[in-house]
Amino acid sequence: MPHESFQPFVLFGRSHQVVLALTVLLPIALSVAARFMHSQLFERAIRWTLAVAILGAWTFWYIIASGYGWLDAGNALPMDLCSWAAIATVVTLIWPNQKSYELAYFWALAGTTQGLMTPGVPYDFPEPRFLEFSVFHGGIIVAVLFLTIGMRMRPYPASIPRIVGWSVVYLAAAGLVDWSLRVNYGFLRAKPSHASLYDLMPSWPWYLLDVVGIALLSVLVCYAPFFIADQLLRRPAT
Repeated sequence: MPHESFQPFVLFGRSHQVVLALTVLLPIALSVAARFMHSQLFERAIRWTLAVAILGAWTFWYIIASGYGWLDAGNALPMDLCSWAAIATVVTLIWPNQKSYELAYFWALAGTTQGLMTPGVPYDFPEPRFLEFSVFHGGIIVAVLFLTIGMRMRPYPASIPRIVGWSVVYLAAAGLVDWSLRVNYGFLRAKPSHASLYDLMPSWPWYLLDVVGIALLSVLVCYAPFFIADQLLRRPAT
């Protein structure tokens, strides 16, 4: 691929800003349209379109990565947290249910959002990796926000221990793969090479403690709007 034809990626540059803006505005527009239409068929069409977009971007990554020889043990397996968030999101889009929704909600807003804010891509729009990363990660967040705003799905207090438990499962699985293959899924063995929040943390392994603390805080922050709403409405959360 002629990389010289693409500009280097600029963090919070124009292309990045457009992606971030669309990630917020698109689910709001879709939610308003779904509520206005009052049509299960229209809602289903949105859900399936989002699922196809996420799966399509994921498939596109494997096609271009395989074609250009970018695939290796460190990126070929679905062992990064965003992949698990994508699976939970697609399952919920196709078959709306509470258990997969809450996994998608917390992993997307606490994890995938961070990835979208600091993309690990070398080149800017319209380089294929920029497009794939934006559609895949942005699609996860758009879908979760649509499920929450448009379909009125939400987490509950019981969701918190479940997401913590499943996150521990993810960490154990990623850690096992990292140890077995000497790779770095979940950034458990080293910080990411691109600019990210990890740059503000201490060196390995101490930054892992910060990651756990930030993850727990993020879960509480993501649940806070529903907790506050329940208190204001004096409605017992179940």
